[in-house]
Amino acid sequence: MNPGSETAPAANTLVLIHGMWGGPWLWDEYVRFFEAKGYRCIRPTLRYHDADPKDEPHPQLGTISLLDYAADLEAEIRATAESPVVFGHSMGGLLAQILAARGLARALVLLAPAAPAGILALRLSVVRSFRSILMRPGFWRRPMRLSFEEAVYGMLQLLSPNARKAAYDRLVYESGRAGAEIGFWPFDSRRAARVDPAGVTCPVLVVAGAQDRMTPASVVRKVAAKYQADYREFPRNAHWLLSEPGWEAIAGYVDNWLAQHLTGTQDRQTTNRHE
Repeated sequence: MNPGSETAPAANTLVLIHGMWGGPWLWDEYVRFFEAKGYRCIRPTLRYHDADPKDEPHPQLGTISLLDYAADLEAEIRATAESPVVFGHSMGGLLAQILAARGLARALVLLAPAAPAGILALRLSVVRSFRSILMRPGFWRRPMRLSFEEAVYGMLQLLSPNARKAAYDRLVYESGRAGAEIGFWPFDSRRAARVDPAGVTCPVLVVAGAQDRMTPASVVRKVAAKYQADYREFPRNAHWLLSEPGWEAIAGYVDNWLAQHLTGTQDRQTTNRHE
């Protein structure tokens, strides 16, 4: 795990969960922005994602479940003094939903979130983004990583050529099982991607990029509807909302939303933290 600043009170703590193939570095711009506003930022590293992108993946990575990631994150959050605001991007957005349903979030900010079970997320652009992975036999139990061309098409299309290369060179391998649990949830007997909306009682903000091909806005709108959340769609943005052109406007919108919704929210009960 990679905690950020330790100075601000826990009531102003943000837990920032990265998505597939990523790491804490994805949140660099947001950490600078929100720490300047007085927030304390904690950036967990998902299991086996603290690897050199040039190295072979951990042999167990391919079979890691969303539930494994969520268990690690839950332990991190329960160690804090009070409920944090939980941010999640892409797959990290789905993990954030799972954590919020367990009563672990003061508020929830979902940026281009992966959809939970019950929402059909497969679109032609999504299949095209994962094409090489889906064609591999047994992809659901093997580590996976997009080709450069797929990453640009699905996630990085609004970045400059140099920024695309820099971002891609930092991507690590991802769990094939976690990907299958998201994309093919009807076949998952463990229902790892399931989220009970009744458990999500905190304020929720859902943000989409209208040009997103990895988590299309049509899908993200359904995520927002599931929780009766506040929803904002940015017409000139895509999937890489954390640092693509225009990210400052998105961060500013989130900051204003937090200012309106954090006052008066209830911390989780002590029994939730220690049970």
